Amino acid sequence: MTDTSRFLAAACAAVCLIFGAGCEYLKQDMANQPKNRPLSPSASFEDGRSERPLVENTVARGSLANDELFVPKDSNNFPLPVDLALLERGEERYKIFCTPCHGLQGDGNGMVAMRGMKPPPSYHQDRLRQAPNGYFYDNITNGFGQMLGYSAQIPPRDRWAIIAYIRALQLSRNAKIADLPAELREKLNPTPSAKPSAAKDSTGGSF
Repeated sequence: MTDTSRFLAAACAAVCLIFGAGCEYLKQDMANQPKNRPLSPSASFEDGRSERPLVENTVARGSLANDELFVPKDSNNFPLPVDLALLERGEERYKIFCTPCHGLQGDGNGMVAMRGMKPPPSYHQDRLRQAPNGYFYDNITNGFGQMLGYSAQIPPRDRWAIIAYIRALQLSRNAKIADLPAELREKLNPTPSAKPSAAKDSTGGSF
């Protein structure tokens, strides 16, 4: 074998060794990459954790809502003054968005339930009569069970208008006459007028 042949053979052997040693890295795929696995230990931090705590006041993407009327789920606060205009708006929005399932009176017997879907609970059961206002606001915003959230369809003020109307429905179901204003009580129970005296003829007899 000539010197040239020996040189070529040695060069080929060296190349094979180099490529053989690096074969593992040349074939590396996504399943075999240098990285920290979730919850795996790490020497980069003093506490040894690879998963770092969230920075204070961090908000997840898509979770930031510009809602000045937000009330926590367990709160019974009502952020708007309740007047006739708000109740009338709530009645209008309720009939549009809520009656298909909850029914006009809040009994859960809307047209959707009449057509075979599982009816929602009645607003007049004790659990929902005692539920805080924030519970209703959260359900309208984010949905509950089979009900989807209505945050895209119902603005925050209208959600509170609907809640005010639901509370009015709950109160009306168990209202007493004594709870009504005097003018309404008069309409329901008018004062009986005095009976007119019987007319008499010229002889003094009645006819």
